[in-house]
Formats: sequence, structure tokens, C-alpha cells
Amino acid sequence: MNTPDPAVHLAAVLHPILGPLVQRFADAGHELALVGGPVRDALMGTLDLQRSADLDMTTSAPPDQVLSLIDGYAEAVWTTGIEYGTVAMTHRGFQIEITTYRADRYNRISRNPEVVFGDSITDDLSRRDFTVNAMALSLIDGTFHDPYGGARDLEAQVLRTPSAPAESFADDPLRIFRLVRFIAQLGFTADPSTAAAAREMAGELSRITPERLQGELSKLLLTPAPRAGLEAMVDLGIADVVLPELSALRMEIDEHHQHKDVYAHSLTVLDQAIDLEPRLGLDGPDLAVRLAALLHDIGKPATRRHETGGGVSFHHHEVVGAKMVRKRLRALRYSKQIVADVSQLTFLHLRFHGFSSGNWTDSAVRRYVTDAGDLLERLHILVRSDCTTRNKRRAARLAAAYDSLERRIAEIREAEDLRAVRPDLDGNAIMEILGIPAGPQVGKAWKFLKELRLDRGPLEHDEAVAELKAWATREGLG
Repeated sequence: MNTPDPAVHLAAVLHPILGPLVQRFADAGHELALVGGPVRDALMGTLDLQRSADLDMTTSAPPDQVLSLIDGYAEAVWTTGIEYGTVAMTHRGFQIEITTYRADRYNRISRNPEVVFGDSITDDLSRRDFTVNAMALSLIDGTFHDPYGGARDLEAQVLRTPSAPAESFADDPLRIFRLVRFIAQLGFTADPSTAAAAREMAGELSRITPERLQGELSKLLLTPAPRAGLEAMVDLGIADVVLPELSALRMEIDEHHQHKDVYAHSLTVLDQAIDLEPRLGLDGPDLAVRLAALLHDIGKPATRRHETGGGVSFHHHEVVGAKMVRKRLRALRYSKQIVADVSQLTFLHLRFHGFSSGNWTDSAVRRYVTDAGDLLERLHILVRSDCTTRNKRRAARLAAAYDSLERRIAEIREAEDLRAVRPDLDGNAIMEILGIPAGPQVGKAWKFLKELRLDRGPLEHDEAVAELKAWATREGLG
């Protein structure tokens, strides 16, 4: 088969890096081919080796020989996936994975296949998730392998499984989730038969470990424009298994009646949060911001109330939502940091609206900043994104109010260290002044002084001592 020009260019670009490795495999009589994403992206003209230096390869060499052949070439080697035929290494900044041809067998019960190594690249490509990922470029002789029409589907921007979709999804149900991730990542649509099989078999995702589901959800959310993938995730029933709280939002009308449902509102908030992410100054997307934008209103279904006069309210949905976020993200095995950050952002996302008219006291500003802590800039993004009203005058008013809040924060920061609001007296001073030993009363006194600090700002030492003694008298401490 003729090699497409972009693939030829890719091979030429990589030759200075991979040439010595390719020669070793060729001298040993083994095939070595670039496979999957790098080939697909090269054909699409989107491959950027400076930003994504991950290279996937497939070979006829068994894993033990792969280890021998990369000795002296690899700068570091990982063998955690060797039982599945995968050896990972680094070389001159590239992350390289080499996997022996596979011809796996699945019993359709366990989550993992019975690993069987094969001797045919065509058979190996048949076990790939989609045809656009089932193309390979031989680094030995330049042959382009496309036995399942990946180049054709790439041109048509269609996602289709190499084998019958029901068979492919039954072998590895995670491919059902990958379908919606690639819808977002590539901007493609699902082949009708592939979409139908995914919808029918979405329940099979319950066979997949939470860690793998979490990995796919994160990859989906971190794509440049995840909305289409999330919509497909809900439409195909995948969210019912992985993130049922998202599906539950579809029937909930928001209190402003500006969107047909909270589901559409949440997706719009996510879109707007992505647009504001550059405020964080990060080199890439932020998972906590995106999860919070998507999930901040998941407490609404449980708190929905029909009010007299036809209105709808969702009182305290931020409190309920924060608890739901913690439960779902823990179930998906997210890190403690992500769980804490996303739940706290959910809990705080309505705080601004209590002061949206601009009547922020210094005390309220201090509490807002202190409660947000290191999440303040992310909270700014979430709150600004949460304004999805189509009323331009109201949107401008809310934006101006938040601009005012940010200016107030900056002004108070100039006068006070808002990053570390602490009582004016520490624990040792409290014990000395009140003549009490370490114990619960010291903690109560410290908390009192912390609240006082938030309300009134920094106090002079004598004033803080006087306030502490007055509090102690009220508490019956003498």
C-alpha cells in the first residue's frame, strides 16, 4: 500500500531520533511500526512533536527481546505493562511505548483480556478501538498498513470500529467511553452502527474499574472542546453509568428560566470557564476548573422546589452539590486534592450572588478570600462563567459587580495579608494572657479571635488582648 505523504514526512522527521533503534530491530529480523495516534495525527496534519512527544509502536519481537534490543538506547525503562507486552522508555525527550503484536482473547466476564501475543500486524490492528487508530507505518521499510479503512474514515471524519462494533465493545467496554472522548478530541461523529452498539451496550461499562473510567473522563474533559463529547456521553447512556448526576440535570429547569434545563446551562458554564482558563497562567487546561464548571449544579435535582406562583427554587443546592461531588469523585478514585478542590468550588460558587449588588463589606471580602484560599482564582473563573443569562444588561451588571469585588480584594490585599489571615494572638499568648493550659478552651479562644480578625481586620496588640479578656469573661473563664 502506498504511504500517504504526511506519513512519509513523519518518518523522515523521526529518523534522526529513531534511526538507531529501527536498525537494531531490522538487524534482528523484527518488524517495528509506528501505530495509532501519531500516524492518525500526522495524516490529519495536527501532530506537534514539540507539545506531544508520545510515540506508540508495535513489533513482532516478544517483550524479552524488546528489552534486549533497547538496551543502551533507552535512557530509562518501565516494565509495568510487560505482562501485556508493553515496554516503555524515554529517549531524547520522547516517551516511547513498544508493544508486541497482540491477538487477545476475552471471556467477556473479567475486566482484562487473556493476553496472547500474535505474529500479524493486521491481526494486531484489528484489536484497536477505531479504524482511525488502526493504521501503522513500518519504520523498517516504510509500508503503510491500513487494513480497515482508517484513512477513508479519517477523511470522512467518522469513528468506526475495525471489527463489528458489538464484538469490539464486548471485548473491551472501555472503547464505548473512548468513542465519546474521540468525538470531542477529533471533532468527528460516530458511525451509526457504532453509535447504536454503544447505546445498547453502555451498561457494560460497569465491568470497567473506576480508575480506568476516571482516566477516560479526565481525558475527555481536558480536550480543547469537550462539550460535543459530553453531549454524546449523555445521549448514548454512558453518563448513566459513569456520571449519572450529569444525566439527571437534563430535566431540571434553572431558576432564571434562561435555559431549557440546567444540563444545557452547565455545559455553557464549562464552555465559558474554558475560555477564562488563561487567567490561571497554566500551560494547559485545568481539571479542577472543568470538573467544577460541569458539576457545580448537580445538587439542583435533589433541592428542586415548586414555589407558589409557578417559580422554581433550588435552595442550598450548593451544600447538597458539594456532598454529591465528593461522593462521585471519590467513587471514580480521583485524588484527594481534586475531590477537595472541586467540592469546595461547588460549595462556594453561590457566595458571590449574596453580594452581587456590590454591597461587599471588608469583612465579607476577607471571608470570601479566606474560604477560597488557594482556589480563589479558580473561583473567580467559575463564578464569572456561571453567568449565562441572555439578558445583556443583566450580564453586564453582574460582570461589573464581580470586577468591583476583584478590585476590593486587591485594595484590601494591599493593606493586609489576606493569604494568611490569622488571629492577632497565637495559642501561646492566649494561654499566657488567660492563665489556662493547652486544651479545648484555647481552641475556642483562637476561633473567636480569628472571627474577630475577619470582621475587623488587624487589631493592635492591646485591643486584641482586651477583646480576648472580654470574651473569656463572657465564657466564664475569669
